[in-house]
Order: sequence, then structure tokens, then C-alpha cells
Amino acid sequence: MVRMISAGLALAAVLQVATAATATAADPAAGQKVFAVCKACHQVGEKAKNGVGPILNGVVGRPAGSVEGFKYSDAMKASGITWDEAALDEYLKDPKGKVPGNKMAYAGLKDDTKRANVIAYLSQIGADGKLPE
Repeated sequence: MVRMISAGLALAAVLQVATAATATAADPAAGQKVFAVCKACHQVGEKAKNGVGPILNGVVGRPAGSVEGFKYSDAMKASGITWDEAALDEYLKDPKGKVPGNKMAYAGLKDDTKRANVIAYLSQIGADGKLPE
């Protein structure tokens, strides 16, 4: 009986982990749709140019405040952030909270799933603006 209970608990734990992983799996295609809101200020792609906000090609792995030709706030330049998924998640949720004094007027993307999806989309875009083939 103890063996049956242990096996049942182990199976339940595996199913719980699998379900959690599935529930949190980010969808880059859905993120591309969410990014439509970001396009008011940011561009991506091979012909992207700085606008109200900097281009976001290759943003994952890039130091904050480092796109040539974009005039960043002193706060962003001094933030010391290198954009990874965790830093982007915090920033996109609450830009003013993550980097007080930054210029981004956007209040934040509060929906966890949408945020994960847009980060997954941006993670695929290389510094050259190309998506992987």
C-alpha cells in the first residue's frame, strides 16, 4: 500500500509539473500580435529605425541604453541592466518601477501571459532584425 501511495504521489507531481510547464509556455506568434501595441514607439526588422523608442532587434542579451543613435534617459543609461527574459519581464510589467526616471511613457503590460509571449517574440529577433529560419 505504501508503494502504491508513493507511486501515486510521484505521478501526481509529474503531472503537476507538466501542467505548469504547459500553462507557462510562451507563444512567440501570439507575442508578435501583442507587439502591435509596442509598434507605436518601437520597431523591429531588417529596416527598423529608432523612433520614440529604440529599435528592439537583438534586445535579449543587449545592455540597456546601448542602441546607437537613440537618446536614452540618464536613468536607463545608468541602470546597469542587461536585457534577459527576467529583466524584460520586470520592466515590461512596470517600466517606472524597474527603472525610475526612464522616458518610456507606457504604464506597463500587466498580463503575465501576454508579457511572456511578447518576450518570446522579441527573443527570436536577431541583432540584424531577422527571425530564425
